[in-house]
Amino acid sequence: MRARFDTLFGRLFGVLLVAIVLAHLLAFLWFKHYGPPPPPPPPGFSEHFDGPPPPMDPRFGNRPPRPWFGGPLVPLTFQFVSLIIAAWYGAKLLTRPIQRLSDAAERLSENLDSPPLDESGPREARQAAHTFNLMQKRILEQIQQRSRMLGAVSHDLRTPLSRLKLRLEQIDDEKLQGQMRQDLDDMIGMLDSTLTYLHEQRTSEAPQWMDVQALVESLSENAQDQGANVQASGHCAPLQVQPMALRSCINNLLDNALRYAGDALITLEDSREQLVIRVIDHGPGIATDKREAVFEPFFRLEGSRNRNSGGVGLGMTIAREAAERLGGQLSLEETPGGGLTAVIRLPRV
Repeated sequence: MRARFDTLFGRLFGVLLVAIVLAHLLAFLWFKHYGPPPPPPPPGFSEHFDGPPPPMDPRFGNRPPRPWFGGPLVPLTFQFVSLIIAAWYGAKLLTRPIQRLSDAAERLSENLDSPPLDESGPREARQAAHTFNLMQKRILEQIQQRSRMLGAVSHDLRTPLSRLKLRLEQIDDEKLQGQMRQDLDDMIGMLDSTLTYLHEQRTSEAPQWMDVQALVESLSENAQDQGANVQASGHCAPLQVQPMALRSCINNLLDNALRYAGDALITLEDSREQLVIRVIDHGPGIATDKREAVFEPFFRLEGSRNRNSGGVGLGMTIAREAAERLGGQLSLEETPGGGLTAVIRLPRV
């Protein structure tokens, strides 16, 4: 019997059944106590009957006079209220496991290392929690296995690539030697960028308050020290972010602007609802129909923004995923006068 009420259906059915039984029991007792009054005497009874009045019908007995609340209003109101309470509690029983599962899924989307879901409650809730925890465990195992596999492949490939670079010195044709060295450097760069990309996906941080204006000014000064033309403007109040994710996002956008335009301007626009960070360049820009495609891993444009300019096509992908981990958005716009503007919108919560 106990196992039958260990399910959502059993608990909901039990609550509604108890509410209905109690409501009808009260109505039965109420009308039994305040039942209908004795029937009136028939017409002309006093004219044709002499002597003492007949005994009262034993079905009605000597009942007290019916009070103002002795009608059907009280039991019907009790029935109505009890059914409302039962329906509210039943809905709560149904939605509580779903809400717990939804909260756990949201935590998992933000942090793969979030604690597992508590496997308690009705049988269906325990089964759903167990399945969710199993899914989380398998995702973590697959990501760890992928990272180990790619790390091993990267390590194993570096050795033959290094040997090839050494053997290039034995080639007399300088043009061929340069082309092969460029290909090897590209392969090593792709390995390094892929591992960085996987590390960015796997890394999770706790949000903390950060002076974004100081970060932007620091990145601008560092670029200037390396001979780049980078300017920063605007002011903003501190924002609760994941520091490494925000630094990675701005850094990749800044590198992209310097690589293709040679200079960049970082602006801050603060408001009560959001902080907008723009990385502006006056380079060749990107066609409107290609602006979403550049966020795909390893995607490179033809022409001026291609592999000859450097990069393997992961910078914009890392930047967008970092912005999304911050709860924000990253989009590309055309710079007035020509060029590309990367816009980061970070909400203030």
